Amino acid sequence: MSVGVLTLGILALAGAGFVLGRKRALSSVSGDPRNLHSLPGYHGQSVALFTAIPALLVMLIWLLLQPLFLEQRIATLLTPADIPDGSSQALVMSDVHRVAAGLDALAAKDGLSEQDIDLLRADLSDIRSRLAGVGVAVGDAIKPGVLTAAKAYRLQSATGRLVMGALALLLAVTGFGWSMRRITPEFRARNVFERFVVALLIGASMVAVLTTLGILLSLVFETRHFFQLYPARDFFFSLTWNPQFRGGSDLGIIPLLWGTLYVSFIALLVAVPLGLMAAIYLAEYAGKKTRTLAKPLIEVLAGIPTIVYGLFALITVGPALRDWFAQPLGLGSSASSVMTAGLVMGVMLIPFVSSLSDDIINAVPQSMRDGSYGLGATKSETVKQVILPAALPGIVGAVLLAASRAIGETMIVVMGAGAAARLDLNPFEAMTTVTVKIVSQLTGDTEFASPETLVAFALGLTLFVLTLGLNVLALYVVRKYREQYE
Repeated sequence: MSVGVLTLGILALAGAGFVLGRKRALSSVSGDPRNLHSLPGYHGQSVALFTAIPALLVMLIWLLLQPLFLEQRIATLLTPADIPDGSSQALVMSDVHRVAAGLDALAAKDGLSEQDIDLLRADLSDIRSRLAGVGVAVGDAIKPGVLTAAKAYRLQSATGRLVMGALALLLAVTGFGWSMRRITPEFRARNVFERFVVALLIGASMVAVLTTLGILLSLVFETRHFFQLYPARDFFFSLTWNPQFRGGSDLGIIPLLWGTLYVSFIALLVAVPLGLMAAIYLAEYAGKKTRTLAKPLIEVLAGIPTIVYGLFALITVGPALRDWFAQPLGLGSSASSVMTAGLVMGVMLIPFVSSLSDDIINAVPQSMRDGSYGLGATKSETVKQVILPAALPGIVGAVLLAASRAIGETMIVVMGAGAAARLDLNPFEAMTTVTVKIVSQLTGDTEFASPETLVAFALGLTLFVLTLGLNVLALYVVRKYREQYE
């Protein structure tokens, strides 16, 4: 039974439980809901919850843990002869998964049985060609051990799905029967449902925390593996970025950090002044009609795909900067440069600063404006000496959001700044950032266990620490200035 059909069956049983539970509650008081502790709907909801939630939780946990368990068991079936020279067990296991998926497709299409597979074992090339006929490509010739592992993977996966389905259905039926039996006029079904809602809200609030923890742990584990293969000192202090994928690589992060900070600095030089001035004008000076028209137009910039900004940088801004500034001043001859990416990224970041700053400025109490005007201050003096200091915590948050967005941008840098990792002060030279190299190191036909691939996780962890430092700095500034106005 497929997961989709099983889920629909459990949900259908839960829906039936809601209807039957509501009817049972009413019948227990001869149709007079006033004699019930809780409304009939709460009784139906309690039956539906105890029917669906335990079964679905078991399915979720099973689907998460079964692949890990099977991976370890099937890997023990592979012998050193099944792993070609220059390959790894992870790559061979990928072939096992593909072969198993292909055998499933052949079984569904041609009715291929386990006995047929055993008969074809003598001609492994025939199996390879038949797998290609159902869209499954295997790079190397199929080895007997790989076929054996694929058959075992199929069998154990099917057994696991069968056990999971039986257990989930058993839990659903048991929950249905148990919750129906305890429906009485005195049963506090409303309290049960409200406790479930509270638990659901707590779970929703934990999603972000657990996601962050999962991301951090995955980065830390793979980064530790990388530093077991490549010296940490060379990674953090080398001034050269030169991955070779054939040995002799130099994977220093400093040129990438320099490019990241340089592009982000130029982008913030564009976005922060323009965005802040736009927010002040819209909040304090613009009329209602102007604000209604201008604010949505500014926010449209945030909805433009970054690939469009990248094309704009590549086709328009880059050649213009090269022809008007770089070549006449003798600073460079390339359309790809830090200045190109920084200017275009700054335009993209304007709504991040202006929209949030506008909302924060509008949230400043009107009484502070009135007090300033009452003391004889002008509008500009009020904005400079009262409103901006009071709104500073929110403005710092807006700038931080823009900085984090700039540090994590990829497409604009790829198309506007190039892919050259270098240390240079000339803003009209091509450079690159950490995010661009993370993408380039993880794409292509490369072995995952090599230092040149695992370095992407070390780069990602470095970015994580960098943005965390920005958050800590912003929190310090916010707390320091907030105390003056509370």
